[in-house]
Amino acid sequence: MNGVADVVVGYTGGKQKNPTYQNIMDATEAFTVEFDPSVISYEEILDEWAAQHAPFYPSKCQYRSVIWYCNEEQREAAQKKIEELSKGGQRKVYVDLEPVTTFYRGEEYHQDFLEKQMSARAPQF
Repeated sequence: MNGVADVVVGYTGGKQKNPTYQNIMDATEAFTVEFDPSVISYEEILDEWAAQHAPFYPSKCQYRSVIWYCNEEQREAAQKKIEELSKGGQRKVYVDLEPVTTFYRGEEYHQDFLEKQMSARAPQF
């Protein structure tokens, strides 16, 4: 996406320090998005998240759907997006909304996962 500088996969939301995929305990798999707000808005990032995500089923802690926010403006925008997804309460949406906590970078094999999967499946000439 134009304006997105970096996306990093990792873990957050738990009390255990340095979680890993094999030892995730109470953390949740997550990603951070570094973006230039003069090019892309937080709301546009939320729109893309909503277009690629279907938070209509409950999940265990590791895979739960959460939006972590940095400030009140982001919290309000995320709450609005959650309400849009619920279509005015007509559909149950399983998304938690929480302030940012410590983020731990995930293992390298999780970074750019889709790109790596596509490269592995591409014909080699």
